Amino acid sequence: MNDAVIVDVVRTASGKGKPGGAFSATHPTDLLAHVLRALLERNGLDSMQIDDVLVGCVSQIGEQSGNVARNALLAAGFDERVPGVSIDRQCGSSQQAAHFAAQGVIAGAYDIVIAAGVEVMSRVPLGSSADGASPYGAGIAARYPKGLVNQGISAELIAAKWDLNRVQLDEFSAESHRRAAEAAASGAFARELLPVTLADGRVVDADETIRADTTTSALAQLKPAFHSEEMELRFPQIDWEITAGNSSPLTDAASGALIMSASMAQKLGLTPRARFHSFAVVGDDPIFMLTGPIPATRKILERSGLSFSDLDVYEVNEAFASVPLAWAHEFHADPAKLNPLGGAIALGHAVGASGTRLLGTMLHQLEATGGRYGLQTMCEGGGMANTIIIERL
Repeated sequence: MNDAVIVDVVRTASGKGKPGGAFSATHPTDLLAHVLRALLERNGLDSMQIDDVLVGCVSQIGEQSGNVARNALLAAGFDERVPGVSIDRQCGSSQQAAHFAAQGVIAGAYDIVIAAGVEVMSRVPLGSSADGASPYGAGIAARYPKGLVNQGISAELIAAKWDLNRVQLDEFSAESHRRAAEAAASGAFARELLPVTLADGRVVDADETIRADTTTSALAQLKPAFHSEEMELRFPQIDWEITAGNSSPLTDAASGALIMSASMAQKLGLTPRARFHSFAVVGDDPIFMLTGPIPATRKILERSGLSFSDLDVYEVNEAFASVPLAWAHEFHADPAKLNPLGGAIALGHAVGASGTRLLGTMLHQLEATGGRYGLQTMCEGGGMANTIIIERL
């Protein structure tokens, strides 16, 4: 069996996902093309050495339609014979791309593959792929007669079930910004951040979404973002604590990982930085929706033969503060190892790109601290989660 190894992981900075954001004038295929080109150039590869390009993208409509993976690799100047495929597993789309890429290498179907992700939410708004139509047919309506809910309501339900109060949520969020700001100032993101030169000549090389001056007292002034009379009647247990401040912001970004077999890396004289150790993917309650990382983590620990104490860092995507806090409660996790460089609340959540963004951040943290094992998990729309364990080499 082949070992699947990570040779390189890069990302653009996180731009604010609204008009005027750093990448709001950049087409998604061009933003992703920049990442794809960099992975070749940084590692001295020709595009024809790439067996496939797997790209996570959630809103596959408009500028992100028509197989954004194929369009981006052509925009990047890859040989026309290189294939590409777009993947939608909601927020975990590019993490799933990394899973499929590594599993393809392990199975012998690939020698070298790129797993990547893109989402330019300022140009292709989240939810726009539904185009005003409901994605739920009669079968879903019959199974869930009261209706499914949006992720904000799910985050509120998690806060209520795990007895997480507003102070805890806001303190976690302020700490995310503090850690990210400290990491940025120290150069901790330097190896993963890929500067992007815009059409007007400006260079974007820092995350727009980090707010170094964030305080718990300032966050406490924000109003609940998802309250409605209908939901209040349906879920009387909710205290309405989820705000824009303890949620991840809309974000524009692209990211990518160069994955290959260990033998191919040796043949090419490239240095593997980590290997894929274990994988897990689960479905969970679609009403609570964002709790999937908990059973997914249990499943991967069973499969991997590792114990929770073996893990040196854990990246749990901060879609909302209640998600990693509930996860941490279940596993009695060390707060210092949880998103140590900040998470999506500060670094942004460009949904299609977040999986490979987290992968790079986790790998760089393992390298900086000398850690061996890192666990990454993502909650996903519809009540799913991906989890991965990598081993630093």
